[in-house]
Amino acid sequence: MEPDKNMPNQIQIYTDEHGNKTSVVIPYADWAKMNARLKALQNKLKTFSEIREGVQEVKEARKTGGKLQNLADFINESRS
Repeated sequence: MEPDKNMPNQIQIYTDEHGNKTSVVIPYADWAKMNARLKALQNKLKTFSEIREGVQEVKEARKTGGKLQNLADFINESRS
């Protein structure tokens, strides 16, 4: 694997013998920023998914007359 000579020194793209890109090397600081952003987005997605599930539970409970969890139980559950 050889680095692509057309890229700046900060970023290196490696290709195989057929010219297919196989890997990228970036400065650690850039990787750390991207990884932190990825984790933040994953947490956001998880939160939105949980909110959507909660809304669906409320809708279903309203349709069927089912009982919903009270706030105190919800808080206790989330702490465990």
